Amino acid sequence: MKKIIQLLMVVLVSTSSIFAQSIKTNRPQEPKGPYPYYSEDIHFKNKQAGIHLAGTLTLPKKEGIFPAVILITGSGPQNRNEELAGHKPFLVLSDYLTKNGIAVLRYDDRGTALSEGNFKSATSVDLASDVESAIAYLKTRKEINPKKIGLIGHSEGGLIAPLVATQSKDVAFIVMLGGPGIPGDKILQIQQRLIAEASGVSNKEIKGTEKVNKKIFDLVKKSSNIEQLRIDLRSNLLKFLHENPDFKKPDNMTEDEFIHSQVETYATPWMQYFIRYNPVNTLKKVKIPVLALNGEKDLQITPKENLNAIKKALRKARNKNITIMELPDLNHLFQEADTGAPQEYQKIKQTYSPTALKEILHWLKIQVKP
Repeated sequence: MKKIIQLLMVVLVSTSSIFAQSIKTNRPQEPKGPYPYYSEDIHFKNKQAGIHLAGTLTLPKKEGIFPAVILITGSGPQNRNEELAGHKPFLVLSDYLTKNGIAVLRYDDRGTALSEGNFKSATSVDLASDVESAIAYLKTRKEINPKKIGLIGHSEGGLIAPLVATQSKDVAFIVMLGGPGIPGDKILQIQQRLIAEASGVSNKEIKGTEKVNKKIFDLVKKSSNIEQLRIDLRSNLLKFLHENPDFKKPDNMTEDEFIHSQVETYATPWMQYFIRYNPVNTLKKVKIPVLALNGEKDLQITPKENLNAIKKALRKARNKNITIMELPDLNHLFQEADTGAPQEYQKIKQTYSPTALKEILHWLKIQVKP
């Protein structure tokens, strides 16, 4: 229980930070080589950032011209397979799509695995420029149809894909997998409560956590300087703890340790951008085909609030090619789940629901048909 409470106090959309350790477990969907398609490890440059990114390009065949998708990971530093909780979702997804005629580019996030750069200093806007560089790279490949390049973003990747689509005319369509449609602070508030409830945390503890996080979110939203934000967070958290002596700090942390953990989590460029960002303002400009999928049991990016917001924003854009779907029994990773709580991710053998894979492919086939 203490571990769960600590998770809630440092609540993030990212699951990679929750399950950073290596977990060896049976993953029956994970493909093993040799693959029945062409696979090539590649590098491409983000000229704007001055870094090289490493990834893998898979083609249905070595020769030919194919539609392509770029996979965009969720929040937190992740490798090209989006590896977390002992699963490799992007490896399974890319394998499935490539076997069905679609080229796939997946890559290590900047500063992760074989990619250059500094992930800690990057915001979603910086990560969007990495995607734009991936598009530019695909356009240099004779095997790729430049008019049929799309983006598939999971979680934060579903935030980044629309950003790129509004900046680049080379994006033909986007798929948002558990992507956000409401502001970051609202996402974190809902996520926090639902995960806490699913984990058996008492209502009293939940309310205490909500109280301190609301104060933190307000400070982050008002701040324009990271160093000043660190000072403000520290002084306000210290005041909060003194005014609320019954507040339970996680894992028997000292006061200084608790305050330090919160400051290090929230006084970052990424968190500042995420908490302030409202996806609706970007989605209202997206006119290309969009597929937005959520799992019914997604506790991190909840389907009701986010899918409704995505649908309304795209309608304001007068987008005529919108598909919005809530898939029964699936969690944030699109696994068949019992509760949807992050603690289940690593226990579930399934990496990707066959239903989700089929829905993604069916929609993509319609978009890329000759």
